Amino acid sequence: MSFGQLVIQGIWETLYMTLVSTVFAYIIGIPIAVVLSTSRPGGINPRPVLYPILSFIVNIMRSVPFLILLVAIFPLTRLIAGTIIGATATIVPLTIAAAPFVARLVEGSLNEVDAGVVEAAQSMGASHFQIVTKVLIPEAKPSLITNAAVATITILGYSALAGFTGGGGLGDLAVRYGYYKFDSVHMWEIVLIIVVIVQLMQEIGTRLSRKTDKRVK
Repeated sequence: MSFGQLVIQGIWETLYMTLVSTVFAYIIGIPIAVVLSTSRPGGINPRPVLYPILSFIVNIMRSVPFLILLVAIFPLTRLIAGTIIGATATIVPLTIAAAPFVARLVEGSLNEVDAGVVEAAQSMGASHFQIVTKVLIPEAKPSLITNAAVATITILGYSALAGFTGGGGLGDLAVRYGYYKFDSVHMWEIVLIIVVIVQLMQEIGTRLSRKTDKRVK
């Protein structure tokens, strides 16, 4: 297989790992974020015991470096994916690493919503669920989209690190050519491709955020 074909395969694997992991991380992270945001002091449903415990767990998970987490959960990865190498297997540690990060990003977006809007909904008798789904999430949409771009780019960076353990994608290709073959030209070509992908993701996120921001005319 030529280098060009390897690059095309690497781009596909990188996008596959990144996007699927992002979706799973949001499926896990959003409920955690909602609980954090609503149960915090000053939230719509303060829980003085639940909030610090859950916040501590999220902080612990975020503190583990990705490469260490990647190796530490090899048994879990093998159990779920049947292998510890390749793009599909890498989705498991990517999701686990990204979920607490996503939870914090979403929590921050929800906390930015104007308290007056929330109080107005409460005065009209809205339930906690209605406030979350009809007020907090819609009002935080521009910030949520911006942070989704940040999360996706961060997960892409994690996927590149997974190349050191045969995780597939452009990171794996960069390691094989740049680290093992000492081919700096091909390595920098791969780095440039990753930079382009990151810029495109950021631009898409920025444009979508502007379109949903009611403050931008």
